[in-house]
Amino acid sequence: MITKFIKRILRRDPMVKHTHASNTGAPKRIPKKSHRIDPHLLSKNAVKVTHTLQQAGYEAFIVGGAVRDLALGISPKDFDVATNATPDQVQRLFRKARLIGRRFQIVHVTFFGKGHPEIIEVSTFRALLDNAGDHVAESGRILRDNVWGSQGEDAARRDFTINAMYYDPSSETVLDYHGGMADMQKKTLRMIGDPAKRYREDPVRMLRAVRFAAKTGFELDSATRAPIAKLGKLLNDVPSARLFDEILKLLMSGYSWRAIQGLKEAGLHHGLLPLLDHILDDGEDSKGANDFVKLALANTDERIQSGKSVSAGFLFATLLWPDLLKNWKTNSSKGMANIPALHDAMDDTITTQSSGMTIQRRFESDMREIWSMQPRFERRVGRYPFRLIESPRFRAGYDFMLLRCATGELNPAIGQWWTDFIAADPAGQEELMASAKNESGNTASPAKRRRRRKPKSAIPPEGAGS
Repeated sequence: MITKFIKRILRRDPMVKHTHASNTGAPKRIPKKSHRIDPHLLSKNAVKVTHTLQQAGYEAFIVGGAVRDLALGISPKDFDVATNATPDQVQRLFRKARLIGRRFQIVHVTFFGKGHPEIIEVSTFRALLDNAGDHVAESGRILRDNVWGSQGEDAARRDFTINAMYYDPSSETVLDYHGGMADMQKKTLRMIGDPAKRYREDPVRMLRAVRFAAKTGFELDSATRAPIAKLGKLLNDVPSARLFDEILKLLMSGYSWRAIQGLKEAGLHHGLLPLLDHILDDGEDSKGANDFVKLALANTDERIQSGKSVSAGFLFATLLWPDLLKNWKTNSSKGMANIPALHDAMDDTITTQSSGMTIQRRFESDMREIWSMQPRFERRVGRYPFRLIESPRFRAGYDFMLLRCATGELNPAIGQWWTDFIAADPAGQEELMASAKNESGNTASPAKRRRRRKPKSAIPPEGAGS
């Protein structure tokens, strides 16, 4: 113990401010027989990080959402570690480690093995910032957050009680400062401290409250819920990139429809995604949009809960489709040709969305490609089907088209034709293309069909239908 204490003192960085609070209280120590966390659900790399830090004389714990999920019997997707070592001290202990961020400096420790690399996020215990001067804006929002403190202060700085528990793999003990385990048993989501003040410190916490409630099925504590509707406008001050990341987490939580309903109930849906105003409308005019988005989100949730990957570009393409479809129809009614009307509608839809939360360009490119494919699925003659299949984003466009068929927006026979075409051998594909030629209204876009009807010789024989 003396050796570890000496190491800890010698390793402290004199250039970094450390503060210690005496009023944060002692944690409740919860043994294994009470928390019943299964060690087999732990990441071996996360345990390795805590062990390495402890061997070097530091305190180190698995913390936050991972402890919450472990206590619920869920295998966490990500593991975070909290320690009293500074970021520089952490970085010196691991070969594959790099400093991340300025406002909130942390260390990413990367482990390579079979499959995808695993990143363990290591943060230093943060201090309370009540008297931190230029670290906090007049609105209460935290501007810089690199003042180190004690574990008790770090726990008080965390958002919800269920996210403020620390697990030590070596002793298999949970340290609970704010009654998080009791709140889990009551299925309650409760903010630590004064909720209004905490939301002003970081407005994104309002979105996190909705996401955690949807994911866990817990009820928001009344005091935690009360200030949200009034303070929702503070989200306008959050940097666009951070807001996008938080919305993406919400949509990819595995409980996206429940989370979107939670946004509406909390009064946070206005302005984030303009389409939410339409899809959450119970009016008859919004029924088609609701059906399409509900089905898309249900498919997304199913894939995520099954451990499958989901494309963010595909997800946003589905969410914005009802708005785009309305714009497309409006353009067509003004006499614009089909394809120019579609591309103009894309521009209008993305511009409208940018007035709220800006979607990153890499996803915008995927969205445009998926949307651009949709009229091409109706052209099933010549080389068109083969060219379409060769598109790098064909699978995403195909899945999107099947959603349209499932909601009745597009003739389900077209979706079945493409499903058969993908599975067929060359001879079978030729037969399918021949059958498509004999179908009425499925070989080309409406504009193309109108041009073919002008010559009398192009009028289909009686019985083919129109």
